Amino acid sequence: MSILHKPAILALLAGSLALLTGCTRHNKDEHYYLIAANTKVPYWQTAASGFTGSAAVFGVTAEMRGPDGFDPQAEVQEFRSVVASKPAGILVSVADAKLMTPEIDAAVAAGIPVITVDSDAPQSHRLYFIGTNNLEAGRLGGNHLATALKGKGNVVFFTNPGQPNLDERLKGYKDALSAYPGIKVADVFDIKGDSGNAMDKAREYLALTGAQKIDAMVCLESASGRDVAEAFKRENAQGRVLIAMDVDQGTLQLVKDGVIDSTIAQKPFTMGWLGLKALDDVFHYPVKSMGANYGTDPFAPFPAFIDTGTSLVDKTNVDAILAQVEAASK
Repeated sequence: MSILHKPAILALLAGSLALLTGCTRHNKDEHYYLIAANTKVPYWQTAASGFTGSAAVFGVTAEMRGPDGFDPQAEVQEFRSVVASKPAGILVSVADAKLMTPEIDAAVAAGIPVITVDSDAPQSHRLYFIGTNNLEAGRLGGNHLATALKGKGNVVFFTNPGQPNLDERLKGYKDALSAYPGIKVADVFDIKGDSGNAMDKAREYLALTGAQKIDAMVCLESASGRDVAEAFKRENAQGRVLIAMDVDQGTLQLVKDGVIDSTIAQKPFTMGWLGLKALDDVFHYPVKSMGANYGTDPFAPFPAFIDTGTSLVDKTNVDAILAQVEAASK
């Protein structure tokens, strides 16, 4: 081998080694978790498909864990169990910020990257939040509701009080409706994590008449929209406005049928997909101080928040969205 050619060959070998290193950086021993409550609902199944789909591209292991129903304490227990396994990273939707904040802080202190998704714990040491700008989602729904009611009527909300993302949506609705003195918030009903409670209460609301008549109902979480719509059908409710949340096929079909006026679309698949990529990046390129206050640091290596976007779905665009959901499910 001539000395003249040796540098070029060494450079080629170095380049090949870099490519091989990049290809083998990931392995199945890297285990990432998505933790949420109500894991059986379509919303979280969609998020899980994004999370595991992204993991398949990287060649790592990913799974979703959490209680089947809305149970913040059970979610905390699941989080602790996952932390004990020392995973490569955790993506968590926070059902109760007070309960989850110390758990997140303990995980981060142990060197485990934690990013919140869908519902945040902003006072924790999580690295950042990926999800919907829930305040703006509420304002989007509130402005549409005001138009649908022509600026006058009584409205009730179905929610799980204390869940950060739902509380922000409610505030967004109230912000928008504050410009319409003819619209009154008659009640905010705690469904206690069970959408069946929403259906039962909706039937009570539909029976009210006169000055107490409920003109609109708003579901701030995913599952209750379909159950409240069932109450509308059973009571043959006419002239009432029902706004739901999210775009599972059942909800979209009810929008198409005219039972649900509209629904606010989020992007849980995108949240899961980006969440896995974000955790993988932190795992392979760790920061010096995992628990630093990056939210106020102008030189932070992370954003404070990644907004995955929202949109309003009604009869004008429901067919297009329904087609996209059906195509994704095949």
